[in-house]
Amino acid sequence: MTDITDDIAEEISFQGFEDDCRLLGNLLNDVLQRELGPHFMEKLERTRVLAQSACNMRMAGIEDTAELLERQLSAELSMMTLEEALSLARAFSHYLNLTGIAETHHRVTKARGSTNLSKSCDDILNQLVQGGISPAELYDTVCKQEVEIVLTAHPTQINRRTLQYKHIKIAHLLEYNDRPDLGHEDREMLIEDLVRELASIWQTDEIRRHKPTPVDEARAGLNIVEQSLWRAVPHYLRRLSNALKKHTGKPLPLTCTPIKFGSWMGGDRDGNPNVTAKVTRDVSLLSRWMAVDLYLREVDNLRFELSMNQCSAKLSKLAHEILEKEKTLDDWHETRTQQSSLGQFKNHSGHAPPLPTQLPAGADLPSYAEHNDMEAHYPRLDVPGTEFMPMNRQGRQDSLIFEEHSHDTNKLSIRTHGNGNANNSGNAQSAVTPRGSSSSSSQLLLQRRQFAESQIGRTSFQKLLEPSSSQIPGIAPYRVVLGDVKEKLAKTRRRLELLLEDLPCEHDSWDYYDTSEQLLEPLLLCYESLQSSGSGILADGRLADLIRRVATFGMESGRHSETLDAITKYLDMGAYSEWDEDTKLEFLTRELKGKRPLVPPTIEVTPDVKEVLDTFRVAVELGSDSLGAYVISMASNASDVLAVELLQKDARLAVAGELGRPCPGGTLRVVPLFETVKDLREAGSVIRKLLSIDWYRNHIIKNHNGHQEVMVGYSDSGKDAGRFTAAWELYKAQEDVAAACNEYGIKITLFHGRGGSIGRGGGPTHLAIQSQPPGSVMIFGSFVPYPVKKQSEHPEPSIINSRAGKVSRVMGTLRSTEQGEMVQAKFGLPHMAVRQLEIYTTAVLLATLRPPQPPKEEKWRNLMDEISKISCSTYRNTVYENPEFLAYFHEATPQAELGCLNIGSRPTRRKVSTGIGHLRAIPWIFAWTQTRFVLPAWLGVGAGLKGVCEAGHTEDIRAMYKEWSFFQSTIDLIEMVLGKTDIPIAKHYDEVLVSESRQELGEELRGELLTAEKFVLLITGHEKLSENNRSLRKLIESRLPYLNPLNMLQVEILKRLRRDDDNNKLRDALLITINGIAAGMRNTG
Repeated sequence: MTDITDDIAEEISFQGFEDDCRLLGNLLNDVLQRELGPHFMEKLERTRVLAQSACNMRMAGIEDTAELLERQLSAELSMMTLEEALSLARAFSHYLNLTGIAETHHRVTKARGSTNLSKSCDDILNQLVQGGISPAELYDTVCKQEVEIVLTAHPTQINRRTLQYKHIKIAHLLEYNDRPDLGHEDREMLIEDLVRELASIWQTDEIRRHKPTPVDEARAGLNIVEQSLWRAVPHYLRRLSNALKKHTGKPLPLTCTPIKFGSWMGGDRDGNPNVTAKVTRDVSLLSRWMAVDLYLREVDNLRFELSMNQCSAKLSKLAHEILEKEKTLDDWHETRTQQSSLGQFKNHSGHAPPLPTQLPAGADLPSYAEHNDMEAHYPRLDVPGTEFMPMNRQGRQDSLIFEEHSHDTNKLSIRTHGNGNANNSGNAQSAVTPRGSSSSSSQLLLQRRQFAESQIGRTSFQKLLEPSSSQIPGIAPYRVVLGDVKEKLAKTRRRLELLLEDLPCEHDSWDYYDTSEQLLEPLLLCYESLQSSGSGILADGRLADLIRRVATFGMESGRHSETLDAITKYLDMGAYSEWDEDTKLEFLTRELKGKRPLVPPTIEVTPDVKEVLDTFRVAVELGSDSLGAYVISMASNASDVLAVELLQKDARLAVAGELGRPCPGGTLRVVPLFETVKDLREAGSVIRKLLSIDWYRNHIIKNHNGHQEVMVGYSDSGKDAGRFTAAWELYKAQEDVAAACNEYGIKITLFHGRGGSIGRGGGPTHLAIQSQPPGSVMIFGSFVPYPVKKQSEHPEPSIINSRAGKVSRVMGTLRSTEQGEMVQAKFGLPHMAVRQLEIYTTAVLLATLRPPQPPKEEKWRNLMDEISKISCSTYRNTVYENPEFLAYFHEATPQAELGCLNIGSRPTRRKVSTGIGHLRAIPWIFAWTQTRFVLPAWLGVGAGLKGVCEAGHTEDIRAMYKEWSFFQSTIDLIEMVLGKTDIPIAKHYDEVLVSESRQELGEELRGELLTAEKFVLLITGHEKLSENNRSLRKLIESRLPYLNPLNMLQVEILKRLRRDDDNNKLRDALLITINGIAAGMRNTG
């Protein structure tokens, strides 16, 4: 029932789905019977039966009877006490969550049980080979594919993380229940486990009582990486490799990673004042720490697996070098220990302390023993946080954090766009001696050095537990090499802990890993040795998985203007923000070409400006390998990009001056984000203006491999002009941006800022990628020289224009966000994650080698312009021009109450305003989804389609639907949304909550919805909505007996709450209905 499931048109086993829903429902009923008693259960069952009967009547077309039953249901709900309403809302919310769990389980089951799964790697590679693509071209394209999935913490995940864990546990129990070899006793125990989980869920508070901090969001979201993606990525890459070998004769290269991961979690500064420079630094370091810790555990596993002696000469030589180094270090430490301990031994009766007579419990186990179950559902990491205490202090605590990041192969870290413990930042120094305390600086330095030395390397006791390899006869060389890798990883982890605590970490660079290449070197050596020694089967197991993991897992525009304002005013140059665009560009280009810093060290600025300058400094210190890209939200001019480049350059000069050497790492990619319709229309011109500037073009070629990245936003464009107009403007903007880069011989990657709901650009991944403009998901891999205007001095050959000639090779590139609840929905379970990764890979592959067709006729583009013009006019006349709409919106929806959900760290509005313009897209969509009206996704569409059809273009529109993938996907997604709307429920909100003077507006809007349904069905040729998607329709119908009463209950609670705003129990009841409806719709914003 979700907007995002890529298999949504595929049938699932409804018999099994209904059996599991019945099982979970009956078990929950048993729990409720014990908790609430038989009287409440009678009311609950009567409510469900009334709702089911009304649904049956409406589906049978008996509208009058359905309306009578719904009125009776509404009346009975309105007579419930607050306690009864609260319990009913909780019960129905849990029923809907359990239904969602069962649905996801059966989608996973179908994907695992299918021998020829649609859109799988094997399926699409076979299609391409059968369609005439040569094995060599196919292999080359797959190996050069670059897809980055950027996980974000957008506030759309409504369930507490505690409940998410319990839901995952239930999903695993359902999977276990499907085993054919399950005995009677085992099944009874499984039922007991399910009952325990359901009882635990019922007794758990569903409501977040506190607003999360940015680090809470990162911790919650990035746990998906450890919980699921860590296991899914090697599985996915094995599938891809096997399919590639089957169809081309060659497997996927070991370090080839067609998909990588990035994250904005905790680093998205768009209107979030809680994300600071310190937060960025801390979370970047913390993310590296977590990556290293995961690698450490995997290496420990490998050491005990690779016990063989036979190896290559190169590995043998390395093992002997490691043994020799260890022996030398051991001798040195022994000498130091004897010298430093001599006096102490004399003070204790002249005798040395005895050695331990027995090892402590568990000492014979490897260090990963407590995490040894690699299939554990909830692996846990002890992560250093702000509560972390040095060893020489009392009461050391390690906070438990679940977080990880990913992207670049140049760093061990999983790439972050950073965040940290904003709410604890004030305590960050509590773990160490305060600066300026009475302790002398030498004592403080001694304490810190003792702490650092005590944590790095192996202690004497550890030596006893794990003796030097040289003392063990016939030691396996792989264990020697991997032991050295483990030790370096442990030192790397400790170094990161010291950096997090601002403690000195003076040790040689060869003692720790700084890049993934350094870690990959010994791992690849082990792999090559196993292959050359006839142990390829071992090499391709856990070792190959670790290598692939290492290879895979590796900021706003107005504020920059304010910062440059402060700088130019300080320098008596006037106010930067008052300059015209040409003056800004002249100033920025001149300063970028210069070699002196722009910002004087004595400058005094406001806290906001200081935060921007500090952010650039931290970005320079961490480098591009950690942060990757700086995204400028609401970009509208070329000067927005150059302003960031200048501030970045100035920070690099300042840091280099302090270090006395060039800055480590490369410059961040600066990515303009075009969001509003106006900015999307100007995107191509902005990129052309940028690339026409010699300094910028040469900078892109020299520092970013001739590669320009541009982000397009789906959320704000949809809220600005309506979904249909936004879709068309996004399509044209991508065409124009790609053409602009093509003109200047620059490669392009388009970064898609998609939301989860269709109103914010969401939808099935495969469908979305396949409907992009031709060439928008590819860059050209080898170029044919082609003269480009204004570029005769350009030393690099240009990309040949598609109309002027042929290109010898292409590579598919794509970046896309996965936001909030979609991260859990798509990647929360390993098997679901594998499926999604396959779909990303195959969709980009198809779009690269079999790009979607452009509009066949110019007439089609003209018709799209006309539909878009009428649609946008209708949408804006209603949302922005109608003086009654804002009040109607607040009355008819729970928008004002959504802020109490505490599901995000950032405010619901960019600025203090009551208008729609500054309301974020998520609460805008969320509010309408709650009422089942989903207005932002369809408003204006009916008027646009009606206009062109009544002008005599019905057959043209039908031809566009059949032959143009972009138009077809746009209409299909709108049809999907229309199938989830419910006019009687939306009308009920109006009748009870909306002022009589504004109810006419609601009637008009319901008429617009009916118009949209009518013309969508006319174009598709369907008799009823979702006719081509019976699975979706059946899933919707299965939820209605629980979903409809929740909506009616929400209306009643809203009515009471608006009369008694201080009633906290009423507010709790409302929040629970919001949770339940979101679970039933499988969607928030």
